[in-house]
Amino acid sequence: MVSVAQEAERLGYDAIFTAEAWGSDVFTPLAWIGAHTDRIRLGTAVAQLSARTPTATAMAALTLDHLSKGRMILGLGVSGPQVVEGWYGQPFAKPLSRTREYVDIIRQVLRREAPVSSAGAHYPLPYTGEGAWGLGKPLKPITHPLRADLPIFLGAEGPKNVTLAAEIADGWLPLYYSPYRQAVYADQIEHRPPHFEIMQGLAVNICDDVEQGLIPVKHGLALYIGGMGAKSRNFHTELMGRMGFEAEAKQIQDLFLAGKKDEAFQAVPSSFADEISLVGPIERIRDRLDAWRDSPGHVAFGQYEKCGSNANDRGISARLSRFFPAF
Repeated sequence: MVSVAQEAERLGYDAIFTAEAWGSDVFTPLAWIGAHTDRIRLGTAVAQLSARTPTATAMAALTLDHLSKGRMILGLGVSGPQVVEGWYGQPFAKPLSRTREYVDIIRQVLRREAPVSSAGAHYPLPYTGEGAWGLGKPLKPITHPLRADLPIFLGAEGPKNVTLAAEIADGWLPLYYSPYRQAVYADQIEHRPPHFEIMQGLAVNICDDVEQGLIPVKHGLALYIGGMGAKSRNFHTELMGRMGFEAEAKQIQDLFLAGKKDEAFQAVPSSFADEISLVGPIERIRDRLDAWRDSPGHVAFGQYEKCGSNANDRGISARLSRFFPAF
């Protein structure tokens, strides 16, 4: 993990991100990476809202921002009902209002202009509900944040959530984005502020055989579209449907939930997997970068693999950043 981060920094990559689900947490490995790097930005993609109160998340973010000398990006996301209710033991209801309230409290902590308070229904501060002693009072963080404008990104899939990200956040972490289907999100990000960053996680696989190179991408899609959510509500399945593959998404989900994981993998359309990744010989990837250059302010970061006779270090040496320098 550290060696990859150090190599990415040496090559000029812009940012590196850590994640959490229901195992390792998102902040501890990021601190470890930050201690062994100097310049690369450090982001969470994503810190789950239900894992911590807003003030606890703000404390972790401002601490890492100090330790890293201003390199922190706080990526937040609501996760899904199976994890929120099954792992964190909290209700998933009203994710949009929860997110708005959560971000507002974090902004208050980072600005440190006044004691932090919130009259919201989800994270009231001070708490005065059932079991309260009535002794709580609004507080300011003892530690002065390094940056009042520490960037906050939102991981968002649904149309309303993406619109919310463009309204209240500094950036957006899409799950799947196709530069060939920009209309899917166009109206949702139309009013984003000028500084807004769109940072798409992008699998990059340098290889001779495109179909072979798409195999790990398709396995990941089969897992998320098929099994990362309930049959009645899987946000990833719904997103693939909005991107023009509704029948295929349903088929993948049906097969996966029936225990037919290999068939679910085989049902993933190569065309969809290819649109949301950069796979093939270097020359092909260079040509396909044009579509990403034309995306709205996109910053892409790569999960790098290499295979076949074209496997050489030119792949990882490409800086997949805002302006996509020549591959």
